[in-house]
Amino acid sequence: MSVFRVSYRYANSLMQLAVEKNIYQKVADDADLVFNSLNQSKEIKAVLKSPVIKTDLKKNLLKEIFSNKISKEVQSFIDFVIQKNREDILIDIFKEFLVLCDKKDGILRANVKTAVEIDESLKNKIKEKLETKTKQRVFANYSIDPKLIGGFIVEVEDQVFDASIKHKLKLLRKKFSEEISIN
Repeated sequence: MSVFRVSYRYANSLMQLAVEKNIYQKVADDADLVFNSLNQSKEIKAVLKSPVIKTDLKKNLLKEIFSNKISKEVQSFIDFVIQKNREDILIDIFKEFLVLCDKKDGILRANVKTAVEIDESLKNKIKEKLETKTKQRVFANYSIDPKLIGGFIVEVEDQVFDASIKHKLKLLRKKFSEEISIN
């Protein structure tokens, strides 16, 4: 079974638990903390993926890291995942859980790449356009990619809107080469 499918199943189970126990927001906050903490540490990633380090040591390490910071339900969930020898995908599970949280909360995450730094008013216009088009709240992550020459690219879930100069030049080049080969 693929990592995505397994991660989704575990994440969905955690979501069901959170909703059933009426602790959704606390679990979502804890999941965000766990995901960011694990994702930022190369050392913890190495420990979780290591087949040499014993399960109990991994559990104790994560208990130590997150003691008094996360709910007992999330700690028990982490212990369960480790007990099932799935600690190597723990980060993927929490990432997928956060995606489920976004869907539940009606939030859409967008990645916006621009050729140069853009000001806040343009960022707000892009965000408003996306919210109008998708009818959802949008959280946009902005990054700079000088290879775009000009314009921008917006990635939302599995859709890409490419309004970059680089893309337009590529289309123009393709059109010219087609016309030359026809003549």
